[in-house]
Order: sequence, then structure tokens, then C-alpha cells
Amino acid sequence: MSKSNVIEILLVEDNPNDIELTIRALNKNNLVNKVHVVKDGEEALDFLFCRGDYLTRKKEKPPKVILLDLKLPKVNGLEVLKEIKSKEKTKYIPVVVLTTSREEKDMMESYRLGVNSYIVKPVDFQKFIDAVADIGLYWLLLNEMPT
Repeated sequence: MSKSNVIEILLVEDNPNDIELTIRALNKNNLVNKVHVVKDGEEALDFLFCRGDYLTRKKEKPPKVILLDLKLPKVNGLEVLKEIKSKEKTKYIPVVVLTTSREEKDMMESYRLGVNSYIVKPVDFQKFIDAVADIGLYWLLLNEMPT
């Protein structure tokens, strides 16, 4: 996907299998062409704040939702969440943590930092597909955002 296109979902995920499953679930609901994938926390922040490889991306076009894994290389998901929610330009973007972590401390810290939803990735293939599809449909079609 071109960096200048409108992105509705920013997927921040380093696991190729989870990327593939997430894309498959979104594709099932015709949402895949509006997804941009980044594979570490540093790249996520570069994308959101239009720096590095994303210097020419338009800041006025933030994603409608961010699907964020917590266990990421370079900058972990909690640090990414902290940056997103601390900046005026990005703090209203809904962030859904989609992670394998069932640790209470990760969940508590995510909510303390302002996450909009915390979902543990289902192990079952079909449940994972259904969960991602539901996330995409809710945050893109049902949720109302301030302008």
C-alpha cells in the first residue's frame, strides 16, 4: 500500500503468522485494502508522527484504529501506547491491544495509559479470525469519532 493512501487500520505486529491471520480476517470483511502493517514499535511511531520513512505521510490522515501488539522489537507496545495517548494529534485514535499476554500487569498498565480495548489473541484459528473481524467492523463502521 502506498504511504500516501488513506489508512483506516494501522496493524502493529511483528509475528508473520499473526499478520497473515489478521489480514485474512479483515479481508473476509473487505477491510484489508485499508490496512498498513508495521513490524516494530519504532516504525509505528514513525508512521504516526510522520518521521523517518514516513516523513511525507499526511498528518491530517490518521488511522481510524490501531491494532497494537505489546511484545514488539525496538519499542514495546506499552511505550508506543504511552506516546500515542500523550500527544494531542494522536490521543483520540482508538487503540486496541491485540496480544498474547494474559498478564494482569500488562492489562492494568494498558488501561492506565488509555487503551480503548484489550483483547487476548485467541489460540483457536476460527476464534482469532472472528475476533479480528469483529474488531474491524466495530471500530471502522460502528464507532463514532470526534472530528
